[in-house]
Amino acid sequence: MTLAQAKTVGFKRGERNIFFHILTACNLSCRHCYINPQEHGTGTVSRETLEKWLELFRDENKETNVIFLGGEPTMHPDLPHAIRFAKELGYTSVTVDTNGFLFHDFLAKVKPAELDFLSFSLDGPSPAINDMLRGDGVFGTCTANLKAAVAAGFNVSLIYTVSRYNIEYLHKMVPLLAQWGVKRFFIQVIGIRGKTAKVGADSWQLDPEEWLGKIPPVAADAARHGITVIFPKVYLGPGDKFECGGRVAENYFIFPNGRVYQCPLCEDYPVNGFWIAENQLIINTGITETRLFSLDIPEGCVINKLLQPENLSYDDTGKPLYKISCCLLKQELSPG
Repeated sequence: MTLAQAKTVGFKRGERNIFFHILTACNLSCRHCYINPQEHGTGTVSRETLEKWLELFRDENKETNVIFLGGEPTMHPDLPHAIRFAKELGYTSVTVDTNGFLFHDFLAKVKPAELDFLSFSLDGPSPAINDMLRGDGVFGTCTANLKAAVAAGFNVSLIYTVSRYNIEYLHKMVPLLAQWGVKRFFIQVIGIRGKTAKVGADSWQLDPEEWLGKIPPVAADAARHGITVIFPKVYLGPGDKFECGGRVAENYFIFPNGRVYQCPLCEDYPVNGFWIAENQLIINTGITETRLFSLDIPEGCVINKLLQPENLSYDDTGKPLYKISCCLLKQELSPG
């Protein structure tokens, strides 16, 4: 399989995606955690605010999807209520991203029909690999709860964040996912933000050869096992058009302190394009991510150029060898 054989999932006009961090607290301390308390706060969104903000971002004229995140979202006692309230409001799909610990007896309090996907994070096919990154005992707890969720009838997906620490083991996930009954496999590229931006950024990142040489074969293998695979485009070819999600799509990353970003790469900085005040969405002023989106450069994503220039390579004349795509641009490979 080549990247050209995977379907590029372009930005869909008229669709809105809400990434709702309902708290920043977590029971784990992953080495690559992207939550930055200085910028995202340490608060928890109240039950009343959950409802108000879900109402605020729901647009009856658009397909609107919500993904509940943390921290660890199942630590919030009102998450089951938020899921049902989003469905009542008419959200097109509701997803929960979890580290797998499923607090507050989550599986007993939510019905499979109320949730479109329950997505578990796992970064290795064994305790030796996963727990090195996510903490002792995490693999055992996460996989046990994942299997319980599948048995209970939930649509289960899995997120694997690829870095140099675990890319060699990615292919071993495929037979496990097929065995467990996982229906979707998200392969994420490590983001140099949060903890990874502060400690040893160079040791985490992949070069183009590593990404292009290993990700497509694993995606093809997963598809042969009946699993839908979604992974970032990352590197654009000569004929690929660059599009910035901040310009052409509606993606909102909401944090408990009221900051609202459109680009996840910007979340380590106070450049959020919006903020919420008195349950209203306010356009931020000054130098924000929104103003940066308007810049056109040969390297593609201007945010990547500013924050992660080590992703780029140039020829002898200073011309970029490739463009970096918007981090929100995905490719999908489906079974068959």
